[in-house]
Amino acid sequence: MTVLEQPGAYRPTPPPAWRPRLDPAPLLPDPEPVRLLGTPAAADLDPGLLTRLYRELVRGRRYNAQATALTKQGRLAVYPSSTGQEACQVAAAMVLEERDWLFPSYRDTLAAVVRGLDPAQALTLLRGDWHNGYDPREYRVAPLCTPLATQLPHAVGLAHAARLKGDDVVALAMVGDGGTSEGDFHEALNFAAVWQAPVVFLVQNNGFAISVPLAKQTAAPSLAHKAVGYGMPGRLVDGNDAAAVHQVLGEAVRRAREGGGPTLVEAVTYRLDAHTNADDATRYRAEEELTAWRAHDPIDLMEAELKGRDLIDEDGMAAAREAAEDMARALRDRMNDDPVLEPMELFEHVYAEKTGQLREQAAQLRAELDAESQEGER
Repeated sequence: MTVLEQPGAYRPTPPPAWRPRLDPAPLLPDPEPVRLLGTPAAADLDPGLLTRLYRELVRGRRYNAQATALTKQGRLAVYPSSTGQEACQVAAAMVLEERDWLFPSYRDTLAAVVRGLDPAQALTLLRGDWHNGYDPREYRVAPLCTPLATQLPHAVGLAHAARLKGDDVVALAMVGDGGTSEGDFHEALNFAAVWQAPVVFLVQNNGFAISVPLAKQTAAPSLAHKAVGYGMPGRLVDGNDAAAVHQVLGEAVRRAREGGGPTLVEAVTYRLDAHTNADDATRYRAEEELTAWRAHDPIDLMEAELKGRDLIDEDGMAAAREAAEDMARALRDRMNDDPVLEPMELFEHVYAEKTGQLREQAAQLRAELDAESQEGER
């Protein structure tokens, strides 16, 4: 007879079940990225949606090219191009309702433009002019975020607050693969899952965090697999297939809106341009790699689908390009005008109420400006 079998022996009770254990299987992403264009499933896609996606892709490619040209002309300090990633940018903006919020990173200017932001305003921060250049509340677009991944906890906070207030709002937060190595990424996912916040995380995996390849950042099977550790579903999608990205993100947004909680979506894509105009991408990637990805261009994929279904002809494609040129022309004109700057605005919109230090700095600048003005009048 063992000790535990003796009459009156102490028998430990199992620990309390704080919550039921989740089956991880439904949270796992598909083995391969979801694809629609060029497959039988594309036959069920709305022709109107495909046509609009195409027009925005063409406009987005031209926007990237024009913004890059502006850096060479000294009109922009820096521009992180999303050429090659336009499908992610366009789909992210298009799946949201007007009441929803977009939380972009510094590379997501195109998503902000598709969301409704003026193309020139979207470049204000990159021009080094004023503050953010637009009112986030007007467009439901958070400030373009330069620090890696810090916009993700902000998105969770807004989504959680909206849910507590009973507002029917979803937040969609965009981040690059490099941002998934930041603590903010993990904190955001953990809070979002615990609170079941209505937020969608879109990771644009373009292969490199500046020059660091993904293999040197993580050993996970995919970035989408990271979702399981936090108790949310992970989805894997072809980031150059605009229709697939739109469908996967749309499902995630609907799930969040209906109370299903957050989703992590990894879009596998590629940055065709350098990290920014200050980067030399030839130092860390081969031309053969670029050639392979150019053959999987998001515009070409959509164009082939539209042509195959007789949804577009040469006139339609020409009209899309012409509209993109009109946008680029207007952007050039706006950016060629020197901005009228008011130095004292530097202290506005920093805090709801100015701090003592801010008031002191503002007074110092005002004194310097007054002295300069008086000197000029002599």
